[in-house]
Amino acid sequence: MRLANKTALITGGTSGIGLATAKLFLTEGARVAVTGRNETVFGQIIAELGNEALVLKGDVRSIDDMRAVARQVKERFGGLDVVFANAGHAFPSPINDIDDTLYDDIMDINVKGTVVTLQAVLPDLREGASFIMNTSFVAQTGKHGISLTAAAKASLRSLARSWSFEFLDRKIRFNAIAPGAIDTPLTSKWGMRPQDLLSMKSELAKSIPVGRLGTAEDIAHAALYLASDESSYVVGTELVVDGGASQL
Repeated sequence: MRLANKTALITGGTSGIGLATAKLFLTEGARVAVTGRNETVFGQIIAELGNEALVLKGDVRSIDDMRAVARQVKERFGGLDVVFANAGHAFPSPINDIDDTLYDDIMDINVKGTVVTLQAVLPDLREGASFIMNTSFVAQTGKHGISLTAAAKASLRSLARSWSFEFLDRKIRFNAIAPGAIDTPLTSKWGMRPQDLLSMKSELAKSIPVGRLGTAEDIAHAALYLASDESSYVVGTELVVDGGASQL
């Protein structure tokens, strides 16, 4: 029970990496709240997580939404020990395909959303809390058609360093996880035909040194480490979990 007596908030926690992390945190003894925007799945998520979990509607781009989330978490569980700022958006975007809508979606959900999340929960973060950001291995490599997402994720990597220094007096640890190519529902939003998506995943898996795509559970276990007291000496860093794709 590595998170016994700890309270955790996971944004974007109703699918993929966020949901897998919520399940793992619960098994490790945490009190867990997750946020999402699609209320139609909330019943299913409650069934999966159990009635002890708190499932809340919230858009990370809205300070009003996130303050409401923070208020409800405090009323139910008290202060916060762990925040996984997981909500994000990635989309293939060659430079000439980037328009105002795509730019705003990627930058606002990833960067503004993380800033707003911290602003909302900051009064409730206990001394020694762990704040984890979801970055990406693409910020460490040069890949065609993913520059905007890479720039957004690189911004988060920088924030992990800056905020770690800014909040040393409160002993709040800011760290990031950089997932590699992870097989999650996010890719289904790219508008590709199912057969083309399967082909893309197959080819991508071949390019990864360990020979497979990552799973949501791979990232959840990394989040568990950063959330637990086992990582108490880890501050301002980025844990890359990409099967060696950016390293080898």
